[in-house]
Amino acid sequence: MKFIDEAIIQVLAGKGGNGVASFRREKYIPRGGPNGGDGGRGGSIYAIADRNINTLVDYRFARIHRARNGENGQGSDRYGKSAEDIVLRMPVGTLIKDLNSGETIADLVHDQQKVLLAKGGTGGLGNLHFKSSTNRAPRQFTYGEPGQELELKLELKILADVGLLGMPNAGKSTLIRAVSAARPKVADYPFTTLQPNLGVVRVDHNRSFVMADIPGLIEGAAEGVGLGHRFLKHLTRTRLLLHVVDMSPLNEETDLVHEACALVEELRKYDQSLHQKPRWLVLNKTDMIPADQRDRICQEFIQKLNWQEQYFIISALTGEGCQPLTYAIMDYLEHHLPSEPEPQDPENSDNELLNSC
Repeated sequence: MKFIDEAIIQVLAGKGGNGVASFRREKYIPRGGPNGGDGGRGGSIYAIADRNINTLVDYRFARIHRARNGENGQGSDRYGKSAEDIVLRMPVGTLIKDLNSGETIADLVHDQQKVLLAKGGTGGLGNLHFKSSTNRAPRQFTYGEPGQELELKLELKILADVGLLGMPNAGKSTLIRAVSAARPKVADYPFTTLQPNLGVVRVDHNRSFVMADIPGLIEGAAEGVGLGHRFLKHLTRTRLLLHVVDMSPLNEETDLVHEACALVEELRKYDQSLHQKPRWLVLNKTDMIPADQRDRICQEFIQKLNWQEQYFIISALTGEGCQPLTYAIMDYLEHHLPSEPEPQDPENSDNELLNSC
């Protein structure tokens, strides 16, 4: 199934049925009085989060969702039938916004969470309701109210605990394959990953977390270079970022420190809150560095980067160092629950890294 994370739809709730002015007419019962019924309620449109859906592809092509109108009232005290509601099932993590005003209508973050998108119109009143001691033959009735009509933008932000961030061909897909059952495409050329991938990392029997892999980010992404910032939104809900660095680039003239700084700058340009998220450094592909030079090269890179936070030296291909990494991530997530706000230190490693760049 094609991965679609954005869609624009139009929702039109049903109009309420009209009330009716009617009078009782039976043999031997003169002046029977009013008996006009009310109109039925128009159908409303709801959205419900479904964990079994992981893409918005259904809404890329089915753009208009229209509920039925309520039935009009009838004589003999018969009320019009209310129209059935429409339920739109969407992936967990879908953000729903009013396209015209930009207002956020709902954020579906829990499975089976249900929200009202467009309310159906209320049915009109029949003349039965206007009967009084001074108005025994009312001819008044009201029309049904129109339903709400909205143009909505759907934006899917996948829910994950940990997000992988790095340049193309840094080994992010290989890492998620090594620690989870996810099987994204892996190849020896940049931009192999063209859409986000999720993997569940099981540390112990009852201890696990979700890891997200997004396409690589390169310098100039804010100006649309490469795949741009399109997939960075999928990292906004994560609690920890892993900055994966390829320690054995094919081009020996590649400046790894410059690339790392450029990636941090792209994060800052995209979203300040994402830039301030806790981030660990993961030095990957160290199996391609001679064993007697591995520690020296990694330490020199860390010193040039002025990195003061957690870092790990791994090889996703051979699995070396992956287990300590996953256990450290699990311990961090257990001690930093989602309900607890992350401390924001103005002199944290992000600012130090930018200063060093």
